[in-house]
Amino acid sequence: MSQNRGTDFPGTSDFSGGSQPGNSQGATSIGAAATAAAPGLAQTAQQYGEKITEVAGQAKEFVTDKMGVVGDKFKELQNADYAEMAENAKDYARKNPGQAILISAAAGLLLGLILRGRRS
Repeated sequence: MSQNRGTDFPGTSDFSGGSQPGNSQGATSIGAAATAAAPGLAQTAQQYGEKITEVAGQAKEFVTDKMGVVGDKFKELQNADYAEMAENAKDYARKNPGQAILISAAAGLLLGLILRGRRS
């Protein structure tokens, strides 16, 4: 029967292993575990790098596509008849008064914030 002196914990009754203070075997096993984990971490970092590169490429394609759409819209606006655009806006406001009010309020808020920022 082993003698319990108040220092034994379940699973640690024999202190001859690597968990004893001052034993370099514990430090060696931690270093070995870190060395064993390094290739796994490098592989994970490489996978994340590949994913970031892929997403960046997709973002570039998206922005390029949207810039083309914006360029086309600017060309349409340059060649547009402003009287016709005003009439279309009036028709839209008559058909959708709630949305027209919300759009006008949002535009006014943005314009107010822009002008307020310039005065400061």
